[in-house]
Order: sequence, then C-alpha cells, then structure tokens
Amino acid sequence: MKNFCFPQHSLRLFATMCIALTLFVGLVASAVAASVSVPTICPSLLNQKFTSLQGKPQDFCNYSGKVVVVVNTASYCGFTEQYKGLQTVYDKYKDKGLVVVGFPANDFGKQEPGSNAEVADFCERTYKVKFPMVEKTSVLQGQANPLHEALFRVTGERPKWNFHKYLIARDGRAVQSFNSNVAPESPEFVAQIEKLLAEK
Repeated sequence: MKNFCFPQHSLRLFATMCIALTLFVGLVASAVAASVSVPTICPSLLNQKFTSLQGKPQDFCNYSGKVVVVVNTASYCGFTEQYKGLQTVYDKYKDKGLVVVGFPANDFGKQEPGSNAEVADFCERTYKVKFPMVEKTSVLQGQANPLHEALFRVTGERPKWNFHKYLIARDGRAVQSFNSNVAPESPEFVAQIEKLLAEK
C-alpha cells in the first residue's frame, strides 16, 4: 500500500477549516435555540380537554396566557341575543389576547334541546358565531363539566341561568363571575376585559 503524506501547510489549512466549521455550527445552534420559545406552563384551571361542536379535540392549555370568557349558552333563551355581543367582543379583542368559549347546556328551561350539529348550525346561521364552542355539556351541581366545577371552586358561584359568564385572567388563576343580566358589551364587562388584557 502507498503512504499518503500531506504537506504541513495543507494540514494547517484543514485544521483551520475544521475550527471554522465548528464555530459556524455552534453559532447556528445558538441562533436556533434562541428562536425556540419556552412553552407556557398550563395553569391547572385550564388543564382541560373538551371536544368542539364540530367533533375536534379542544385543549384549553392552548389558551394559557390569554384572557378567557367562559359562557354557558342556549339557543332558545331570552338571553340568546347575547351571542351577538359575545361575537362582537371576540372580534374586537381576539388579536389582543381574548378568547370566548361557549358551553351549550340544556340545564335551564330545557332551552338547548338540539344535537351538537343543530347547535352548531344555529350559532353559525343565526349569529355568525366564530368563537370556539364545545359540545353540549352541563354546568349544574353534581353534573358540571370539570372546568365549570373548577370555576365554582374558585369563585363560589355557579350559573343560575343561561349566559352566565366567567372571566379568567391571563395567569389562569384569577376569575371573575358575571350573571346572565350582564351583557357582553356592557361597560362593566368590557372594562374588566380591557383591564385584564392590559396585564402581562
């Protein structure tokens, strides 16, 4: 076999190239690491999973760091017109960190009798609802879904009728409760939304 010898200047050039390549790879790795955001820790209150009216998984951890309005809804209620206000508020503030989530429930006055598909069709066709809606559930004591049970533990208040609203702060811990008579576009409600959105 032949022995291959490299001139010393070639070895120095090779070593220099290796060092340069190592530095380049290190810089790229640092840049990539800096661009990857640290995942937001999911507050226990929002550590909930539901299914949307359209049958898709809905992980409430995705709302970590946002201001969240949770509202139990019904299609045939005197307060059903509040869908308009909820959609208006959602449209106005969603880019600032607000999310509205509807929880259809047939708990009060049997005013949400339809199937999930019927509820979805009603909301879209009648009120052009675009904010997230979960499948039909209950908010009553002993039957309440896990999120509403947790909201009760925080606030000490359960919905007494359709369109009761909970307002969850960005930290996922502080919660305010508003009864059905408080309209989504009322100065009282909007002022609290704007206050929470301003908090970082």
